[in-house]
Amino acid sequence: MPSVNGMTTTSATAGYDPGLAQRLLRRLGQDTLYLLVGFPLGLITLVLCVVGFFFGVGTIVIWIGLPVLAATIMMARGFATVERARLAPVLGRRLPHPVYKRAAADAGAVRRVLVPLSDGQSWLDLLHGIFRFLPSTIGFAFAVAWWAGALGGLTFPLWDWSIPRGPDNQDLPELLGLGEAYSTRIVFYMALGFFFAGTLLPMLRGLALLEAGFARGLLSGVNELREQVASAEAARDTAQAQKAAAVSAEATALRRLERDIHDGPQQRLVRLAMDLGRAQQQFTTDPEAARATVAEALAQTRETLDELRALSRGIAPPILVDRGLQAALTALAGRSTIPVDLDAPPIARLEPAVETTAYFVVAEALTNVAKHSHAGEVQVSVRRAPTGLLITVADDGVGGASLAKGHGLAGLADRVEAAGGVLSLESPAGGGTTLTVALPLEDPRSA
Repeated sequence: MPSVNGMTTTSATAGYDPGLAQRLLRRLGQDTLYLLVGFPLGLITLVLCVVGFFFGVGTIVIWIGLPVLAATIMMARGFATVERARLAPVLGRRLPHPVYKRAAADAGAVRRVLVPLSDGQSWLDLLHGIFRFLPSTIGFAFAVAWWAGALGGLTFPLWDWSIPRGPDNQDLPELLGLGEAYSTRIVFYMALGFFFAGTLLPMLRGLALLEAGFARGLLSGVNELREQVASAEAARDTAQAQKAAAVSAEATALRRLERDIHDGPQQRLVRLAMDLGRAQQQFTTDPEAARATVAEALAQTRETLDELRALSRGIAPPILVDRGLQAALTALAGRSTIPVDLDAPPIARLEPAVETTAYFVVAEALTNVAKHSHAGEVQVSVRRAPTGLLITVADDGVGGASLAKGHGLAGLADRVEAAGGVLSLESPAGGGTTLTVALPLEDPRSA
């Protein structure tokens, strides 16, 4: 920074953003080009579309009008394609090309002529070709007027001398009673020039958006509405699929829990009741046998508690709630009967539903590996990526796993789908099994 009399002064260009200036100039140039080109293009389109349409309608009684109308429709499509390309710089995005009706490959000549005439978007293209001249003319006239006012006013001192003046040739300041002095004319016309120059960008921007909005409504409005409807229907189908998957996963989990309780703790409790009843009868006749029976009942009680704890860990393990996903997976890998190579770096706490689903995926996968894979080692990777939470479980077993109904992984697929995730399974016979799951995470910026 320069220094004057010992005082530091800031640069005159402090706060100036050359990038912003370039963007504004580029925008001004794009809008000006769009408006100036739109007028001659609209005039050509108007003449060709009107002539083709009325000639085709007038000669339709002798069948010549049908191919003429079809040719006019196809010509309007071409002009519409050009206009969609011109709209991209103005709107800042490329408009999608609509899907027009097409005749079948084996259709006859008459069918090929009639198909374009039955397409609604084609008639909208023709309507735009006929009426686009109105906004194009308005935009062109104002664009020329504003540019002329800005350039003419700012450069008035350079060409003022060329204007002939006399008693019958008064200029605007004199007519307004502002005087006829040279300085008055200079100030007046340059003030007009600054006004037009200062409002040039917003004026042309508004005119370009007006003309572009008219074109977009006719050339892309119906297509965008169709895409919105299709997107809404796809979202509805996805929500219904997730709901059905959640119901199926819940039913599968309940049936599995009922089976596990029936086959494990319930049978042990029945045996415990029988042992305690036998011990009660033995207390009077054989106290030593009664003590042995009670000791066996206590062992059954401990085993029953262990099984209940295992079942509760499969539903909602306390370590997952208290310490997070990494600690829960570490404990899960430690209890596995097959050596587990766990790759789960520390990550921030996730949504409870995501953590529960991720834990369930790893737990169910390790259970299936232990039961069916005959593997010697299993590798588990849980990492957070920009696209979501990626879970990979790979073993070196016999392969042959399937996601079909009736297999152990079917409920797992429903659980993942209910959480909005996707599941991929690769399990060739004799080549091991690789299970990959991607779970979506909420974007913190949307919170």
